Amino acid sequence: MARRIDEQIIRGEIDNRVRGRVTGRLWLFGRTEPVELDLEGDPWRDVAGHLFTFTNPAPRAGRPGALDGLSPVQRGRVGDMTASRRVKVPDCSPEELKALLAAGRPFPWRWGNCLYLEWHGDADGRVVIESASYRIEIAPDPAWTMTDGEERSRRAANQRSALDSLERMASSGALAGEEDDAPASDAEAAADAEQARIDLLIDRVEARIARAIEAGEEPDFERIMEEERARLRRERGEPEPEPPASEEAAEQAEWIQEMNAAAENALRDGETDRWKSEGYADDRWHPLVQRCHALTLRVRADVRARGWLGDGEGPEHPLRMVLNGVMIAGGKLAGALGRVCDASDWPPDALFAGSALTRLKKAREHLRDALAGLDAADEQDLADADWRREARGETAEILDEVVRLIGEVRAVLRLPDGEA
Repeated sequence: MARRIDEQIIRGEIDNRVRGRVTGRLWLFGRTEPVELDLEGDPWRDVAGHLFTFTNPAPRAGRPGALDGLSPVQRGRVGDMTASRRVKVPDCSPEELKALLAAGRPFPWRWGNCLYLEWHGDADGRVVIESASYRIEIAPDPAWTMTDGEERSRRAANQRSALDSLERMASSGALAGEEDDAPASDAEAAADAEQARIDLLIDRVEARIARAIEAGEEPDFERIMEEERARLRRERGEPEPEPPASEEAAEQAEWIQEMNAAAENALRDGETDRWKSEGYADDRWHPLVQRCHALTLRVRADVRARGWLGDGEGPEHPLRMVLNGVMIAGGKLAGALGRVCDASDWPPDALFAGSALTRLKKAREHLRDALAGLDAADEQDLADADWRREARGETAEILDEVVRLIGEVRAVLRLPDGEA
């Protein structure tokens, strides 16, 4: 998980006037001396070569212990750094926003630019500063200019940079309790990289669709998807896919028909498969999928029946974070465990282990988001204390089980060929 310190920022400065090096200082709430940055790499082109400063209009301490152990000198590698990430910005005062969220009502918003600073530290792992409310001042004349090719290389390197940093920290023991975030094998690193590629593609497509809708246009999903795929290939220097020959096209069409038929048969056959475990009424799915689904239904029913959450609240509302977290986690678990019909199907063989692992790790992230939502609900005294305690206990137990399954799949990926 990332260490996020945007609330505690008072002001900061970032200097990339020397190629390949980002330095700077961050003044934090509750600390007398600034944190120093000494990072390898370059930010995105919008701020590359520049010296810029930023100020938080409303710094605060945030959650207790948020800055505990934060190294006074941050050494490591640059991740994604930009002042032009597009995000939804509340179009009201902080007080109005808090009142609307507490009342379970939607808040007005607009698209705006967000400052996003990410690095992978040797001591603290991934650190993120993200805010659309900071006041930013960028020196007008850059000391050097990043080319299109350099920016493509920079962004492509960020994924591997993150994995390398996690691997180094895991091997040194610096993750202390977060070991499950580090890839444990080349196969897992490859699966993570492919998932990151898919996530980036989806983010870009969604952003373009949102901009088209905002402009009153009808988005062409297929065209946008193909253009973003081509853009991603260009950024990574990948060759254009060759069109299949007529014979290959015919074989592909026949293969697709066969796979569709096989999928239909599998769905029909799946009705008679049983997960060999007691205590779950619906035996068509892995028990953990059923448990997460049951938690989703219970959370949804409770927050609506008791008037804690309506249909208009955005994803920032703490109870929406809880509901979305467990709901999406259930979907990821279904994808990871859908092939498991009985106990003999687990752990998966190496052919499917990478796919299962990426989905389990996504489920883990969303369950952590749900727990963060419950923490925020505690701070704002939303729902009631007994309900929050029960929801937290159930979510934490599911999360523990997911972490255990991640370890079992990683064991498969670490086995030599032929032993899985």
